[in-house]
Amino acid sequence: MTDILIVEDHKELADLLCDFLRAENYTVSVADTGEKALQLYEKYGARLIVLDIMLPGMDGFAVCRKIREDSNTPILIVSAKTGKEDKLSGLLLGADDYIEKPYDIDIMLAKISGIFKRRYAVDEITDGCLKLNRVSRTAYKNDVPLELTAKEFDLLTLLIENKGKALRKEYLFSQIWGSDSFSEQQTLTVHIKWLRQKIEDDPKHPQRILTVWGVGYKYEGV
Repeated sequence: MTDILIVEDHKELADLLCDFLRAENYTVSVADTGEKALQLYEKYGARLIVLDIMLPGMDGFAVCRKIREDSNTPILIVSAKTGKEDKLSGLLLGADDYIEKPYDIDIMLAKISGIFKRRYAVDEITDGCLKLNRVSRTAYKNDVPLELTAKEFDLLTLLIENKGKALRKEYLFSQIWGSDSFSEQQTLTVHIKWLRQKIEDDPKHPQRILTVWGVGYKYEGV
């Protein structure tokens, strides 16, 4: 998964920001249209989206709206639109922050670092009897180690991070297997089955990972 997806049609500005971010050891992808941004996001995912508003074709507001249909990935809007209504529109659509152009690069880097610390600094996720450690990539149920594959761990983490929210199969697949062109969506169904066998008290009647018919799956704590 990419750390940061920059959506910016001004090439020099995008390249400059990209260079600064890579110097901070972030992995970065760049898209110059809203359509390309959604394609990259669906294929590879991103931990943060830095999103311009004025784009050719689909504008940044439309991109933000589309991403928020399935995901709570942090979105930082960057725009020359400085009016109150534009800022409110972005924030009401679900953006996490709004920064005006031209911006100070140090302020931009500080905002990005703050978002990562708030969202991703927690090393351990706990939900009832389940505990996941992001650093050691270990999982426990009632303090008993769970033998999870790398994909199972990533899938369970994503589900718990979006607790109570129905996630589309397409979104889950793209986030976990998006860069693996040899996998098929049936792989997701199989991994859900395996996860249920490992974390559910009764895998045939799951209480944690629920099927949302016609949509996908959601995680519910018990």
